[in-house]
Formats: sequence, C-alpha cells, structure tokens
Amino acid sequence: MTRQAITVFGAGYVGLVTAAGLAELGHDVVCVDTDRARIAALRERAAPPFHEPELKAMIRRHAASGRLRFAEGDDAEAVAQARLFFIAVGTPSSADGAADVGQVLAVARGIGRRLEADALVVVKSTVPVGTGDAVRAAVLGELPGRGRGDLRVAVVSNPEFLREGCAVADWLAPDRIVVGSDDAQALATMRALYAPLVAHRRQWQPMRLRSAELTKYASNAMLAARVSVMNELALMAEPLGADIAEVKRGVAGDPRIGEAFLACGCGYGGSCLPKDLRALQSMAAAAGVPVPLLAAVERVNERQKTLLAERALAALAAAGAAGPPLHGCRVALWGLAFKPGTDDLREAPSEAVLHTLVEAGVQVVAHDPLAMPAARAQHERLAASFTTAPDALAAVDGADALLIVTEWPEYAAADWAAVRRRMRGRLVFDGRNVCDPARMVAQGFVYRGIGRLVPRAPVAAVGSMAALAPAARPVAAMVPSTPAAPATAAAPAATAAANAAATAAANAAATAAAAAAAAGD
Repeated sequence: MTRQAITVFGAGYVGLVTAAGLAELGHDVVCVDTDRARIAALRERAAPPFHEPELKAMIRRHAASGRLRFAEGDDAEAVAQARLFFIAVGTPSSADGAADVGQVLAVARGIGRRLEADALVVVKSTVPVGTGDAVRAAVLGELPGRGRGDLRVAVVSNPEFLREGCAVADWLAPDRIVVGSDDAQALATMRALYAPLVAHRRQWQPMRLRSAELTKYASNAMLAARVSVMNELALMAEPLGADIAEVKRGVAGDPRIGEAFLACGCGYGGSCLPKDLRALQSMAAAAGVPVPLLAAVERVNERQKTLLAERALAALAAAGAAGPPLHGCRVALWGLAFKPGTDDLREAPSEAVLHTLVEAGVQVVAHDPLAMPAARAQHERLAASFTTAPDALAAVDGADALLIVTEWPEYAAADWAAVRRRMRGRLVFDGRNVCDPARMVAQGFVYRGIGRLVPRAPVAAVGSMAALAPAARPVAAMVPSTPAAPATAAAPAATAAANAAATAAANAAATAAAAAAAAGD
C-alpha cells in the first residue's frame, strides 16, 4: 500500500502497539495522547508506560527514522494532515458494568472539528455494539458548522486481539484480522493497509460493522467461559479423587476443544476479559436478553480469586495462632501481575488474594519479576501489612505459608530445598499448578494445588505435624477438629473412596492429603 499519514489517538497499550506496528509497515504515524507526562517520556526516552517485550525497541527505531512521532492533546496538524485515523482510547467500566465510550466520542468530535478532507476512522477501542454508528454521527455532526458538510467519512471497527507479553508479535503476525464496515471502499482500504500481514486467506475476516464490534466481546466471553468451566471441574475433581491435570490432558486431546485457556487456577484477570464480560452482560440487559451463563462465568472467576487466600487462612487458623486470630502470621506471595511477561495489575487475582490476607491480619511479603513497583505504588496505604522482597527466596524468609499466584517460570524452577530451609512453616498453596505435587511432598511441604491429587507422604519424609507448623507458635495440629483418617488407611493403590476422604479432610483444613498422613503419625 502507498505510504500514508496516519494518526493514532491513545498512547496506551493498544494505541502504542498499533502506532509502532503501522510505522513498521512503513507509514508516517502520529500518536496523540492527552497525558503530557506520557508523551514527554515517549519523546525523550521512547519509554512506554508499561512493560511489553520488543515494543520499546520498535518505538525507538521508528522515532529515530521519523516515521513515528508523538503529540499532545488536540493536535490540529495531526488531524489536518491525516486521512486515516485510529481511535485506541480507553473505555472504562461504568458503575453498571457498561463500557464508557465518552473518550471515544470525544476523539470523534475532535476529528470532526479539524477534518479538511474525506477520511476513514478506525475504531480499535473495545466498544459496545452500535458505537461505530455513534462515532460516524459524532464526526459528521461537527462538519456542517464549519462549512464542510461535503466531506465523506467512513467508520471501521477493527478490534484488537493482542496478548499482553507478546503483543508486538501478535500485531505483526496476527491469527486473524477482523474488520467491520458497511462501506465497501473502507473495507478495500483496510485490506490494502494490512496486506503485508496477511499470509493466508483465513486471516482476513471482513464483516458488518456491528458484527465486528460483537466479535471482540464474543471472543473474550468464550475464553473466560473455558477458564471458569475448568475451575469448576477442578473443584469437583478434589473430592472425587481425580487429578485435574490428567483430566485437562484428556480434554485437550479432543481436536474440537484443544488446550488453550484450559489451565485452572486462581482465576483470570487483566484489562480485557473481566471488563468485557461485564460490558457484554450490560449490552444483553439493554437488549432484553437474559445471559445467565455469562453471569455464572463471572461468579466462578470471582470465587476463584479468593479461594487461595481462604484456604491459606483456614490452614493458618487451624494451626492455632497465638493472640488475635492470624495476627503475626507471615505469608509469602509469589506473583502479582495477572499473567507472566507483564507488569499489569488490572483485575489481577493477586489483588483479591492480597486484600483477603491483609484484612485477616496477615503480614504479606510479595515478589514479582516486573510488577512490584506498580504494586507498591498502588498499595501505599497497606505499607504496614504489605511489603515486597528483592527475590523469590527472600520473600519466603520466615513465612508460615507460600501462595503462588502468577505462573512465572522461575517459580516452577525454584530451589525448593532452599525454600524449605528459609520458611518457618511448610504450607504451599499453588494457585497456578506450576509444581509437581509428588516432588513437593517429597521435599516435606504440605502442598495443595487446584484440583491436583497429592500423594501421601512417608512419615520419615514429612515428620510430625508440629514440625511442619510455624516454629514460634504452640501448635497441636493443622487438621480440622474432625479426626483425620490414620496414615495406614490409604494403601499405595488407594481406592477412589479413600482418595476422596483424604482430600475432603484436607479441604476442611486447607491442607493436602499429606497433612492427614503426617497427623496420623
């Protein structure tokens, strides 16, 4: 396609990746944002306000070449010189869960106030169905008063499907490019723009404007549903004596299902799935369509976010803390970002875990390879109860329990012998199933994943329950008041009923079956 002058509104996650990607394709791009400090950082240091691999290098490269520059606010030149506009500003949730499109429409009106020629407006922001029509009306509404009612304006919905942590790669090698418009010429323009990225016919997916707007929400609803269904099955697996890792492998082997988004754990987060699921329910309510399944998906996810902390608190309470319940307990938190490869805390499960623990009087020490600065800034008021550690091992020093919330590779590869030496207690709650249960039990931990079966540990390997409890606290046991089954009750070839009984006892005390075995010693 011929080199074009393009203006991208919004220097956030989607806007910056889009602007840098378009510059990579050889276009002249101006990225506009109202945040003066953000624009200054981008101009002076090519520094994005978030972590995304490869993005800073791409911005620096194209800023140096002159193909990418940054402008503040209502830049008249950025509008007057361009014929192609991308809107990538925020659509935060309103009180009722609906997406607030105020910023999108404000940008549209700004374009209308400055436009001097026919234009194509591309909406990259995730917006409710019908917003594209409102955007076109907002642009056109500004033209007659300026004597430019003769200008032709087309609107396209071009939702993004970028994954945080690999957004640059996703932009340059998309699995699909969804473009919605009721204007054939607009679709042809977008097809030519994206031609360098289209390697096969299935990638290019033109459709109606409103269909494209709904596609983004539909995709995220499907992904969220897969996660919540697996989390439901994981909780079912525990009392039934099944292992969700084996179940997942069997389910993923079905080519109609596949393995993506089948990882169970402590819930999904991020800037898209939770917000878009709420917005989709709001749209359905406005249309008078009941969507009980979507509501259930959200409820399951909210429950999963607090499940890990609740299990840990139950186990610590059962340990018999001295003084006010749980005061003085120390819990290590591995992982703050909602997923590996990013520093994004938006809707992160760690937020629910952290607040649940702190409200119970627990001292929390966290580690995350990228997200600790953001977490410290966000939780200044929790400074008395929440601190961060320079590395994962430092976080577990003197800890009564360890909770794994983000599946960073370094946590799965941790030196568990060193972790055991440095912890005061032996409780490990694995919210992402990154550990091997058998190995954890062999190392002497009281381990619990999400839906994982835990082998009964030899008494010699684990020792007495008192040895597993926090050293500075009088502890009789870490099991519920209901007597646990003796260690001899489960033979190596345990029946499903025995497994279920052991797991049920562990559930009540938030410990694994290994705890029941040790208690019987």
